[in-house]
Amino acid sequence: MGIADKAKNAAEELAGKAKEAIGDLTDNKELESEGKTDQTKADLKNAGENIKDAFKK
Repeated sequence: MGIADKAKNAAEELAGKAKEAIGDLTDNKELESEGKTDQTKADLKNAGENIKDAFKK
């Protein structure tokens, strides 16, 4: 996995955590859910990159 991909996925996960926290603090369930979704997407992208790396070896 490239460094740029790792940084991009980490940024997306961090943004998701921030959205989730803000949604929780403001009792905005939609924003909280969106944050969780963003985190899941970042995790799936990381998993996909790890699979690609495994096949490159």
